[in-house]
Amino acid sequence: MNARPEQRKDAVDAIIDQWAAVRPDLDTAAMEVFGRISRLARTMGDRMEKAYARFGISRGEFDVLATLRRSGEPYTLSPRQLSATLMLTTGGMTGRLDKLERAGLLRRSPDPHDRRGLQVTLTEQGLSLVDRAVGAGLALQTEALATLDAEQAGQLADLLRELLEGTRETPH
Repeated sequence: MNARPEQRKDAVDAIIDQWAAVRPDLDTAAMEVFGRISRLARTMGDRMEKAYARFGISRGEFDVLATLRRSGEPYTLSPRQLSATLMLTTGGMTGRLDKLERAGLLRRSPDPHDRRGLQVTLTEQGLSLVDRAVGAGLALQTEALATLDAEQAGQLADLLRELLEGTRETPH
């Protein structure tokens, strides 16, 4: 999977070349893929964090607001549903909800169907903010993806879906 001669070399190529020099017995094909995925995730994560910071929220807080937004009207979920969707502990979720509630972006109220439960609902202010923030984040992602044509972007999405599926843990 080494870079073709007409391609520019990147930092991952340099790492692969170093390994080849000291351990020519290693097959580094997986390192080429996952090294680039890791660097891409870090780079885009940093860019997304900056984009959301303009709205006064972190990526994690955006994730909470976006999950509520995607749930559809009335934009309400239980803290447990949010935790499960975002793969967060209840403690981690509580901190995010506290901050977002103080900012007026969501509200917590008793669940009318479960006396012990709570509901988390996006406020009008939260709805407006998340709609603007998702647009800003998507614009950054679209800009980054513009280095590929539509067919390449589709192929990459398909390949990454297959790779992700192949890395899922199976229950024992």
